Formats: sequence, structure tokens, C-alpha cells
Amino acid sequence: MDYTYEQIAKMIDHSLLPPVLTDQELEDGCRLAVEYGVASVCIKPYYLKRCAEILAGSTVVPSTVIGFPHGSHATRVKVAETEAALADGGKELDMVVNIGKVLSGDWDYVRRDIRAVVECAHQAGAKVKVIFENCYLKDEHKIRLCEICGELRADWVKTSTGFGTGGATIDDLKLMRRHAPPHVQVKAAGGVRTLDALLEVRAVGCTRCGATRTKEILDECKRRLAASR
Repeated sequence: MDYTYEQIAKMIDHSLLPPVLTDQELEDGCRLAVEYGVASVCIKPYYLKRCAEILAGSTVVPSTVIGFPHGSHATRVKVAETEAALADGGKELDMVVNIGKVLSGDWDYVRRDIRAVVECAHQAGAKVKVIFENCYLKDEHKIRLCEICGELRADWVKTSTGFGTGGATIDDLKLMRRHAPPHVQVKAAGGVRTLDALLEVRAVGCTRCGATRTKEILDECKRRLAASR
């Protein structure tokens, strides 16, 4: 095996975003994330403060979403969401670009929108993952977004919300890794449901992966590592 349990666990952002999840399910999900030692919990915004309380003292980072899931919020609203998330203990923020503006080619707007969130978060020491929602975009859009995110020093570029018509693909991940500068990491989201799928995205340069099947993935990781000893 060319990986350790910790390396795999610290690739996972445990995703708790479906609108139907109850408070008890969110609480249980946060506790599972601590038990398995993942990188972060990405949780519905209203529950972020409680999430941060549960994760306190662990190595798991509290995170949430901005402009989710369609990216159409006014920039000032995204900034207000960012400020609220920071106040509630958020350390990583996954923001959605304005998809319609990307498709319109209004790159000045797109740049200002991303910059507003990145600057607000960075001033507070938090990190930002910029979600493209690749299923709606052409390669030329993805490439330009990678370039802009590099210029603005976003921390990650991310494939998807998990709520669009498609998720992460290997071709998209390779494209994003190729066109994002080295200081920008790549996150896969949408459709990574097994250890093999996670290892595949890891092999093309992803450092993070959004997952809902965290327990299954990491239980399989433990099993394989034990079997290889």
C-alpha cells in the first residue's frame, strides 16, 4: 500500500448538506467525523456553530458552504454568509461561482465575486474552496476559472456541489490540476463513493474529496491496510 490511514482520512471532507438531514443526523455525522479523523465536516450553514463545538479539541475542521448550491446570490450576500460562517467558527468555506455569469463570459464579475469571499475569509485566517459546477461548463470556462482562482490565491478549486447534473470526472480533475497553479489544490466532489474512487482521484492530484459515504470508505481502508500487514 502506498498510503496510510491518516493520509486517506485527511483527504475527506465529510459532507452533511442534503436539506432533509435532521439535527440529530447532523450531530451524529459530526461525531462520526471525529471518530474517523477526517479533514473536515462540510455542514449546512445554520448548524455550523454547533458543528464547531462538537469538533473542538479534535483535528477535524468545521466548514460550510457559501452561495450554495447555485452560486446566484448577490456578492454582498455571499460576503455576509462568509462573515456569519467565520463568526460561527468556520475554518474552510466552499463557495459556488456565479454559474450564469461564467456562462455569460462576464469574467470581471466572476473575479470580483470570488475575490470578495476569498479576501474576507483570508483576513480571518480561513481557507476557500471555489466550486465550479463543471457539469454545466465547457473546458474553456473551467480553464479560465482555474486561472482566476490562481491569481486570487484561492486555496482549492472544486469540481461540483454534488447537487448538479454530474459530479467529479477524472478528465475534469486532470484539466483542473493542469491549469491551476501549484499553490491551488484540487478537490473532487460528487460521485466519489468508494475507496477505489478516492484512490483514483488521489492519483491525479486531488488533495481533498467531498464524501457522504465516509464510514464505508474508511472502513474499507482499514480492512485493506490490515490485510496487507
